Amino acid sequence: MVKRIMSDFAAVADFVVVYVAEAHPTDGWVMSRNMDIGQHRCLEERLAAAEMLALHDIPCPVLVDTMDNATVCAYAAMPDRLYIVLDGVCVYKSGPGPYGYQPEEVRDWLQKYSG
Repeated sequence: MVKRIMSDFAAVADFVVVYVAEAHPTDGWVMSRNMDIGQHRCLEERLAAAEMLALHDIPCPVLVDTMDNATVCAYAAMPDRLYIVLDGVCVYKSGPGPYGYQPEEVRDWLQKYSG
């Protein structure tokens, strides 16, 4: 659904994904159907995991959080979260995933903004 939103609103907004600490590493809280990614022990491992993600047709830049998890700390982005930033101001913040992760709300906001 998020890929579709990125496609539908490419002329309205710039999108980025920030890859943070792995939510379900193979050597931690494993979930079925996840990629085979262990907990990152160094930045090179985190970069390699983000590269694997980017290979799955993510239609935007994939940025990578630092090993001190600065993005996770600043944005409460674990395991996932959606934000809309307009002119440097956060105008939308979803609840934390998985239950607060509501891409439909992002679609609704972008439709109102662009319409």
